[in-house]
Amino acid sequence: MSREGAGRALVTGATEGIGRSFARTLAAQGYTVTAVARTEHRLRDLMNELGTGHDHLVADLATPEGIRTTADALTAATAATPYDLLINNAGLARPGPFAGTPLDEALPVLRLNCEAVISLAHAFLTAARPGAALVNVASTLAFVPKPDQAVYSASKAFVRSFSEALWHEQKPRGVYVTALCPGPTATRPGLHADTPSALVMTPEAVVAATAAALRERRRPTLVPGRANALLTRILATLPRRTALAALADA
Repeated sequence: MSREGAGRALVTGATEGIGRSFARTLAAQGYTVTAVARTEHRLRDLMNELGTGHDHLVADLATPEGIRTTADALTAATAATPYDLLINNAGLARPGPFAGTPLDEALPVLRLNCEAVISLAHAFLTAARPGAALVNVASTLAFVPKPDQAVYSASKAFVRSFSEALWHEQKPRGVYVTALCPGPTATRPGLHADTPSALVMTPEAVVAATAAALRERRRPTLVPGRANALLTRILATLPRRTALAALADA
């Protein structure tokens, strides 16, 4: 993730937070970036920032049409100039008690966080060359779910499990897969203001940790930041009821 003329990269959820940081970093490191997001004017702003040679795709990955459009872009590119890196970053959360959340608000979370990840990973891996890499963005909630974020937590647990299996499957091909599991990330000012500062990372710090993992190419799961990694290990050792209660009060 640091070579000049490094290849082609596709980043979903590219106009905000971690996705935007990935797009900017990869472009600076020599990748030709395809940025995917729902809002065209934000994508055009990003293209202006990245400079010439990059492109964008308007697609809502919470819809079947958006998933199909993006998967087709990955597939169409494979013949002559396949993508070398896919960052499956787009995600959605709908906090609140599950039974009190309308189903039509809960299901798009599953579609974006799981169905889109599967579809794009399949399109990418089908023709991935040795040296290619796939990063599926999960969350520290993939390890212990947070009450009032039931669907989101479950979807990220799926992403982690899915990615770890792919990590093993793809090793013989020389293709690297990892689940990126960030903790609280300051994707906008004031977000996570009530969270202990040691746990809160910037998008740039998350991307820098991912860059190191992509150089090493050995971790099936990455939890950026020592504090988040330590907290994740501690929660995993607690009785499940205790861990759930702790996150419910957080």
